[in-house]
Amino acid sequence: QVQLVESGGGLVQAGGSLLLSCAASGRTVSTYIMGWFRQAPGKEREFVAVISRSGGRTYYADSVQGRFTLSRDLAKNLVYLQMNSLKPEDTAVYYCAAADHWATVQYDYAFWGQGTQVTVSS
Repeated sequence: QVQLVESGGGLVQAGGSLLLSCAASGRTVSTYIMGWFRQAPGKEREFVAVISRSGGRTYYADSVQGRFTLSRDLAKNLVYLQMNSLKPEDTAVYYCAAADHWATVQYDYAFWGQGTQVTVSS
């Protein structure tokens, strides 16, 4: 079992930045692939980014490529999503999730955090 808690969300103006954190605890967290997803009002949850167990490999959705950076601190069991050049369309609840294999589909992730709200004003 893995417990995930996101933090760092908030209200920011377009063009601004936010750093989201995901604190993981439970079973050997370093053995999990970690991903971020987001869900805007009235829309389905969508993939944002994924990072490998070692942190050496990342992959991003086209919509955030070049603006968001995903990293992980294995010693602290933390995963960070640095979000720059934010746009109003980035407004959503952001979720951290853990999977036992490389995946970009939400249904492949077994463990989820409660989410953190990100609102970008124009």
